[in-house]
Amino acid sequence: MADLKSTFLGIESPNPFWLASAPPTDKAYNVNRAFEAGWGGVVWKTLGEEGPPIVNVSGPRYSALHSNERRVIGFNNIELITDRPLQTNLDEIRQIKRDWPDRAVVVSVMLPMNEEAWAKHLPMIEDTGADGLELNFGCPHGMSERGMGAAVGQVPEYIQMATEWAKSAAKIPVIVKLTPNVASILPPAKAAQAGGADAVSLINTVNSIMRVNYDTLTMYPTTGGMGTHGGYCGEAVKPIALNMVAEIARTRETSALPISGIGGITNWRDAVDFLALGASNVQICTAAMVYGFKIIDDLADGLSTFLDDKDMALDELIGKAVPSVTDWQHLNLNYVEKAVIDQDLCIKCGRCHVVCEDTSHQAITHTVDGERRFEVIDDECVGCNLCVSVCPVDSCITMKQVSDDNDAALAWTDHPNNPMRNTESE
Repeated sequence: MADLKSTFLGIESPNPFWLASAPPTDKAYNVNRAFEAGWGGVVWKTLGEEGPPIVNVSGPRYSALHSNERRVIGFNNIELITDRPLQTNLDEIRQIKRDWPDRAVVVSVMLPMNEEAWAKHLPMIEDTGADGLELNFGCPHGMSERGMGAAVGQVPEYIQMATEWAKSAAKIPVIVKLTPNVASILPPAKAAQAGGADAVSLINTVNSIMRVNYDTLTMYPTTGGMGTHGGYCGEAVKPIALNMVAEIARTRETSALPISGIGGITNWRDAVDFLALGASNVQICTAAMVYGFKIIDDLADGLSTFLDDKDMALDELIGKAVPSVTDWQHLNLNYVEKAVIDQDLCIKCGRCHVVCEDTSHQAITHTVDGERRFEVIDDECVGCNLCVSVCPVDSCITMKQVSDDNDAALAWTDHPNNPMRNTESE
C-alpha cells in the first residue's frame, strides 16, 4: 500500500485526513475515538476568549438536504464555537497531544478584533503543545454578528491585520480559514498571505436557509418559532470548494501558499480531487457526522490503492491537475466532441432523448426504423454532455473526440468574432 504519511507546514501525521474544526473535535473523548479509528489529525473546535462560556440554542442546530434515497447530501448548522470553558479545552488539548504525539493537533481560534486579545490567548494555546493554529475567519452565523468569523473573513484588510497579530503572538504555524461567502476568494487569500499566514484552509460553510415547514409555513428548523441562516456544508458544496482551492493554486501571486482543503469530502475520490487541484491535505466534518469515524478506513485504503494504481507518491498527486485549469477564453474552440450511445448498455429509458429534445439541441432520436432506439444525430450534437450527465447507466453514453488533432488551437482571445481581438495591438 502507498505510504500516506503527510507533512503539512512541518506538522507530521500518518495520513492527510484531518477532522475539521466542528462538533466531532469539541472534546478529548471524541478526538480519542477519532485517533483510535486512525485519523491523521484534528483541528480542535474553535476556542474563544477567556470569560463566560458561549451560549448555544437548545433547539435544533442541524438540518439536512436529502437525496430521494434519504442520503444526506447537504448539511446546515447554526452551532457556535465551543461552549465549554477555555481552560477545560486547553487541559484536554495538552493531554491529547501527550497521548498521541504522532498525530496532528491544530487548534481553531476566534477572537475579537483587538491585538490584546490575540497577544493574550495565543500563547496560552501554544503552551498546550498544539502543532498549529487555525484562525477561523469563516463562520457565517452567530459569531459574525459579533464582529468575528465571516465578518472578518469578508474584509481583506481585517484578515491581514488579525493574521499579523497572530503571527506576532505565536511561534507555531498559523493557518487562515477562509469564508466562501465572498465574490472572489483571491483578495482574502492574498490578504492572509500579506499578513504572514503559513497556509490557508478552505472552505468554511456557505450561508444558507434549508427550507420551510410545509405545515406552519415558517422556516425550518426553528427555535421557539423563529429560525436563522446557518452554515451549509456536505457533498453539495464540494464543487464550490474545489473552484476556490484551484483559484488559489493556479494564481501566480498565491500559488506558493499551502492549502488545507475542506468542503464535502465524503470518499477517497473527493480527496483525490482536492489534492490534485492544489490542496496538500484535507479536512472532513460532515461525512464523519453522518457515517462515523470509521470512514477513515475507506478514505485511507481508497487513496492508497489509487496511488498504487497510478504508481504515484502522495506528494506527486498534490497539484497534478492545476495546470489543466484555465479561464474560458483560453479554451480551444476548434476542439469538438460528440456523444456516442452504447446500444449494448442502453436500457431504453429515454431520458437522454427527452432532455435533449426539451431543453437542448434535438440531437437524439427516439425511434429508428420503427423501433424504440436512441441514437445521436451528429450534425445536431454540440457536445454539451447533458445526455451523459442524466443517463442512469454508467458509461452507456460517452463523449468522443471528432476534431482533427492537426487543427490549430483557436481560443476566444484570437477568434474572429471576438470584438476585443487585437484591441491592444491596434
